[in-house]
This record gives sequence, structure tokens and C-alpha cells, in this order.
Amino acid sequence: MAHISEVIIKPLLTEKTSLLTEKRNVYCFQVRKESTKIDVKKAIEKFFDVKVKKVTTSILPGKQKRVGKGVKKSASTKKAYVFIEEGQKIELFKGI
Repeated sequence: MAHISEVIIKPLLTEKTSLLTEKRNVYCFQVRKESTKIDVKKAIEKFFDVKVKKVTTSILPGKQKRVGKGVKKSASTKKAYVFIEEGQKIELFKGI
């Protein structure tokens, strides 16, 4: 298994993901495009010491942006939604 820094890039903290966390115990992370669901599950379980029920992933295509007279495309990204067992939670920020 790869190290967690080779799988997970950063947690995604938005209004939508906050509501998912409160209602359904789901956390969202931006992950590397090469990582699989199994890699994400193992990395989360090892690093945060929680039991993962399910992982779903989605690839977001890059957007076209205007740069001067030309057009530039931003890179595509991959998100992973991690479903955690009931009664457990991930502490993303401790001491805040």
C-alpha cells in the first residue's frame, strides 16, 4: 500500500460536504487520479483509525479558462466520498 501522502491530497471542506458529514457520516477528500477505492479505504483506515463502510469516487473534468487571447484548460481532479461506520468520526482539525 502507498503512503497516505501518495493517495490523499487534501480534505474538501465545503457547505455540501459539511451537510453530508452531519447527516450521513460521509467525508470528502481530493485524491490522486491513479489511486483506487481500495487504496483510499486503506489509507483512511490506517491514518485516521476508523472503519470505512464504502468509498465512492468521481472524476471532475478540467475547466476551460481564457488567458489573454487564448484558451487554457485546467487539470481534472478526482474526489473520493468516504462513508464511515456509525458512531465514529474523523477529526480533521484538532484543537480549534
